[in-house]
Amino acid sequence: MKYINAKTLLPQELVEELQRYIQGGYLYVPADEARHRCWGELSGCRENLRQRNREILAEYGNGSTVEYLAGKYCLSEHTIRKVIYQNQQNV
Repeated sequence: MKYINAKTLLPQELVEELQRYIQGGYLYVPADEARHRCWGELSGCRENLRQRNREILAEYGNGSTVEYLAGKYCLSEHTIRKVIYQNQQNV
């Protein structure tokens, strides 16, 4: 997390008001809940993993083995089984 000096960002009146509560310390300002995004949504990683998992499930459904899929996707057999079992629970 990058720290920003309040004097460079906020109006002087607001800086003075904040100084009434905290002097020389760090203040965390949380993001607005309405603008909150889950991990990987902005970068596209989340959707990439969903697509990969759909491919794994399709190949498994067409007869590919867990061992083959682990090698193809560079994942452990445990992870491949986890993808398969999580999907079976969500059906």
